[in-house]
Amino acid sequence: MSLRRFTSPAVRLLLPAAILVVAGCASTGPKSAVRGQADNTIDARAQNIPAQALTMFEQAVAVMAAGDLVDAELRFKEFLLQYLGYPGVYVNLAIIYANNGNDMAAEAAIDAALVLDADYPPALNQQGMLLRRNGKFIEAEAAYLKAVTASPDYALAHYNLGVLNELYLQRLDAALRHFEHYQELVSEDQQVARWITDLSRRVMANQRTANTAHED
Repeated sequence: MSLRRFTSPAVRLLLPAAILVVAGCASTGPKSAVRGQADNTIDARAQNIPAQALTMFEQAVAVMAAGDLVDAELRFKEFLLQYLGYPGVYVNLAIIYANNGNDMAAEAAIDAALVLDADYPPALNQQGMLLRRNGKFIEAEAAYLKAVTASPDYALAHYNLGVLNELYLQRLDAALRHFEHYQELVSEDQQVARWITDLSRRVMANQRTANTAHED
């Protein structure tokens, strides 16, 4: 599945991406999966990035996409020894740390990315994922909402808002809106399409129940 990158007047440098899935509570089924994407945008703002930096970043992302997180972590850390000002590197390290269960390191990496760009959507999305995993649902929602406010077309945050609203906040209307927005951005996701159909049915059923209760 391909995802549209968030849009902005800033120059984008797009490199191969990987989709990483962080599982939630097993009891909630497949929809408990919360999506994070390896950040393939080295820096959304920069226009002149050294060719060597691009090459190093591209190689690290490719290794991460192949599933070798140990090597990827080493490569991103080596990158930081030479180049410090790129938030995408910290986001990818945060994904790796979270995958390894090291939430403190993940939080520190997210914070480092947000120091460089407080409205960086991939960092805010990862922050929301970490908060949700630790049961901080309202704080997670705030992080995701900040991501889609900064970039309305950042699809992953809409997906995660859909999951959060349906499974954890029990807001079916909001979940439906975010899943529909996500579906518009990615063109087609068969799994989410099924969820939208199910959610639409449940929302309509709830509305009928509410109308009946009001009439009584």
